[in-house]
Amino acid sequence: MDQSRNAAAEQAQRSRLRGIGLMCAALACFACLDALGKWLGTQMDPMQVVWTRYCSALVVALIIFNPLRNPSVLVTQRPWIQAIRSALLFCSTAFNFIALQFLQLDQTAAIMFATPFLVAILSGPFLGEWIGPRRWAAVVVGFLGVLVITRPWSGAMHWSMGLSMAGAGFYAIYNLLTRMLAGHDSAGTTSIYSVAFGAVVATALVPLVWTTPQSLWVVAGMVAIGVFGAVGHWLLIIAHGLAPAGILAPFIYTQIVWMTALGWLAFAQVPAPNTLAGAAIVIASGLYLLYRERVVRHTR
Repeated sequence: MDQSRNAAAEQAQRSRLRGIGLMCAALACFACLDALGKWLGTQMDPMQVVWTRYCSALVVALIIFNPLRNPSVLVTQRPWIQAIRSALLFCSTAFNFIALQFLQLDQTAAIMFATPFLVAILSGPFLGEWIGPRRWAAVVVGFLGVLVITRPWSGAMHWSMGLSMAGAGFYAIYNLLTRMLAGHDSAGTTSIYSVAFGAVVATALVPLVWTTPQSLWVVAGMVAIGVFGAVGHWLLIIAHGLAPAGILAPFIYTQIVWMTALGWLAFAQVPAPNTLAGAAIVIASGLYLLYRERVVRHTR
């Protein structure tokens, strides 16, 4: 009996470790996606980059969930929430790609890490999940970390940082709406609608800014941005099948490592001291929020 329990525990531990490894690999893919988006933004209008990202994601979603075999995957019980959620994701992506034209990869990543604080704040009015004084303290500290990164008092704050922060806000509401849809629509339905709006809008707008790729490298980059997105989400799904979300969540912050490394290798961008300091504050506050969430859940 003890041997079987030990074997089961070892198997669970191996599954968690594989899940953590796949989670880190997924975040590396997303970092590569952002790096490619930044580079492609020097070759074409950001809207064309957004179009590339969304159309490739829609193709992948349609292949995986195949509405020809399963037409019900296109039926949603909450069409307005799906539409608003998809629009928010589109705006978040577009704002992020525009911001990447002017900011370093590590800066946009650190600002986007403010999403958990915004989710914590908005969970009350959206979901009725009000946070206590300790988590409010973590939110305030995390916000101070964002201020250290952006330095609005110095006069050196670039306007694109505002876009990045707005993108984080849109993404936070997108996450809350995702939780609201969980009990109504299937994962396949939500996955398709997540990118359908963006693909349609970007396709309508891209003729206004279209630039024909001038080299095979640009074409390869447009293909690769879709591949990294698809592979990243695939690894993310597998990782969550191997390990609980609470175990995987803290590893989201490893993305700052990938973003910093790619910024240095691809664009010769060295992180500024205030970015590193602010990112450390944001990450520490985010980890505390995750810890408090786990404590509150266990006491219910």
